[in-house]
Amino acid sequence: METESEPYVRLATLRQLHQVVADLNTARSLADTLQTVADGIVAGLGYELACVNLVRPDGDLVVAAFAGSAAAEALITGRVGSRPSWERRLSMGEAWGELRFIPHTEGWVLIEDDVPQWHTEGPDPRFEDEWHPQDRLYAPMYASGGGRELLGVISVDRPRNGRRPGPWGQEALQMYASQAAIAISNARLRANMQRALVRLEREQQALRASEESFRQAFEYAPSGMAIAEMGGDQHGRLLRTNDALCRLLGRPAAAMRRYSFADLVHPEDVGTLLRTSAEGGRAELRLGRRDGTYLWVSLRNSVVADTADGPRFLLTHVEDIEERKRHELQLAHRASHDSLTGLPNSAELRARLSSRLCERPHAARETAIEALDAAYESDTERILGGDGFDFETTGVPYDHHVHAVAPDGEVDDGTKGLAVLFCDLDGFKSINDRFGHQTGDTVLVEVARRLTTLVRDNDTVARLGGDEFVVLADGLGAADAADLAVRLRNAIILPIRVGGRGVRVGASFGIGWASCGMSVEEVLQSADQRMYIEKRSRAKVHRRAG
Repeated sequence: METESEPYVRLATLRQLHQVVADLNTARSLADTLQTVADGIVAGLGYELACVNLVRPDGDLVVAAFAGSAAAEALITGRVGSRPSWERRLSMGEAWGELRFIPHTEGWVLIEDDVPQWHTEGPDPRFEDEWHPQDRLYAPMYASGGGRELLGVISVDRPRNGRRPGPWGQEALQMYASQAAIAISNARLRANMQRALVRLEREQQALRASEESFRQAFEYAPSGMAIAEMGGDQHGRLLRTNDALCRLLGRPAAAMRRYSFADLVHPEDVGTLLRTSAEGGRAELRLGRRDGTYLWVSLRNSVVADTADGPRFLLTHVEDIEERKRHELQLAHRASHDSLTGLPNSAELRARLSSRLCERPHAARETAIEALDAAYESDTERILGGDGFDFETTGVPYDHHVHAVAPDGEVDDGTKGLAVLFCDLDGFKSINDRFGHQTGDTVLVEVARRLTTLVRDNDTVARLGGDEFVVLADGLGAADAADLAVRLRNAIILPIRVGGRGVRVGASFGIGWASCGMSVEEVLQSADQRMYIEKRSRAKVHRRAG
C-alpha cells in the first residue's frame, strides 16, 4: 500500500469521492439514492462489490441495493437480516474509526447467522494486508444528531488492489458513509414530504368535493336552509340562505342577510324561539313573509364547526308545515266548537270556565291573608332575619290567581264578577215540528250571530246543545248582567227570515255567578235553575195577562 500514500493517488481518489458524493444529491427517490450509494462505492472507492443494508421500521435490516455483481445482486437483494445478528457483527469487529472489520480468521463464527452474504472460499493471504474473500468490512450509517440512530450498514468486498484499506482508504469509506447517511435521510424526508403532499392534495380534493356536495345540497334542497352566526355581537344573524327559503318567505337573499330568525318570528312565538336549544333544537313557529303574512314552519338546528378550532355556525333546516298546522287547528277547532253555529261547544265552555275557578272560596282567602298579616306583625324580626313565612304551617302559599267573586244579591253593591247567562229558546220546538230541522238550524245560526254581535270581544258565547246557549261575561255587576240579558232577549225575539217567511222565537235567561269554591257544574246548574225560575215566572205572567 506504499503507493496509496502518494499525493497523486490521494488526489485522484479525492476527485472520485467528490464526484460520487455529488451524485448522491442528484437521486430523485429513496430507491435511486440507495442504488447510487452502492454504485458510488464501486465507481469511486476502489471496491468491486458493495451492498447497502437499510434498517426497516421493525428494526431488521434489508438488502436494499447492490453493485458490482449481477449474480450476487439477484441472490441477496431483498433478503433480511435480523437486528440482533447485525448488532453482534458490529460489536465483535475491529474498530477502524466508525468502520468495523472482521477478518476471515474470526468470521467463521458468523457463517450460520441470518445476515445475507455472498462470500466465497479462497486461499490464505500471501502477505499481511492481503484481502481474503471471507474478510468483512462494514461502514455503519447514522442519522445526524446526538441520538446516533442507525440508518443502515454498507458492506464492501474485493478491493481492486487486493489489499485491506489503509488509513486513507478507511477515512474515505467512513466519510462516504457519513455523506450517504445524509443523502438517505434527505431522500426519506423528500419521500415523506411527497407522501404528505399527495395525502394533503387528496384530503383537499376530498374537502373540495365535500364542500361542493354540501353547497349543492344546501342550494338545491327542496326545503329551506340557512346558516347563521353563533356567539358574539352578531349571534343569530343569517349569513346564507338557499333559494327555497327565500321563495318560502318571499324575500331576496340579499335582504335575508339583514335579518335573524328573531327578527322574522311572530311576536307570540319569540318565547318558543328563545327556548329552543341552539344545538339540535327543534321548534314550530311562525315566520313573517314579505307581504306581511305569517307562515307556520318547523325549525331544526344543528351546529357546524368551520375548522377544528375555528368558529361555529348554526345550520337551520326550515320546513313548511302550514298545511299540517292548518289541519291541526281545524281539528282542534272542530273538537272545541259547535259544527253548526261555530260557537264554542260544551267542552270548550267548561274549560274556559274552569280556568277561572279554584277550589278555595274567596272568603277563605281573605281570612288567610289576615292571618298572614298578623303573623308578619308578630314575627317581624324572624322574617327580616331571612327565615320567611312557614307556609306549611299557615297552609296558604303565594297566590297570583284572580279570584272570581259574585255580587251580593240582586242589588248592585259595586262588586264586579263573572256573569254566567244561561239562555233557553222559547217556541223553538214548534218551529222544528212545523217547518223542519233545516229551518230550525237556520234559526239557531241566526240566534248565535245575534248573541255574538251584542257581547264584547273578550266575552264567550257558547252553545251547550239543542236550543241552549251560555254567555260568559266578566267584570259585570248585578245591574250590568240584568241589562245584558234584556238586550240579548230583545235581539233574539226579532223576526228571523227563513225561506221567504218570518219566524219568531222567545228567550229565557238565567243569571248565575262564577265564584271560586264552586265547581263548573255547580255554576252552570245555578244559572240553569235561575233560567227555569225566570221561564216559569214569565209563563205565569202570560197566563194572568190572558
